[in-house]
Amino acid sequence: MEKIARQGLLYDFYGALLTEHQKNIYEDVVLYDLSLSEIAQEQGISRQGVHDLVKRCDKILEGYEEKLHLVEKFEKTKRLAREIRNLTAEFARTKDMNLVHRIEEISGEIIELEAH
Repeated sequence: MEKIARQGLLYDFYGALLTEHQKNIYEDVVLYDLSLSEIAQEQGISRQGVHDLVKRCDKILEGYEEKLHLVEKFEKTKRLAREIRNLTAEFARTKDMNLVHRIEEISGEIIELEAH
């Protein structure tokens, strides 16, 4: 997954757990694509300070993901939902009942993901 996209997803899931200061700077970098220099000037801190804070936030957010796996579960659920959509389209064309059984299996996987 592209780094910025991953950072955005991690922030979506765990950003509320950062301090207000961390959130403000991380949003400026990841969501608003401001340069470290722009943020440093705006915040009255060094460019290195912004860089260090972003790296620290990355580490914090990755730590939450290692423990909770919410982004991983989200990505897997999206993949399985796309597979269900494709199978239902194929079923509409073929009326192959094996596809219905596969859809049942996939939906069971999704339910299991949510249970853990």
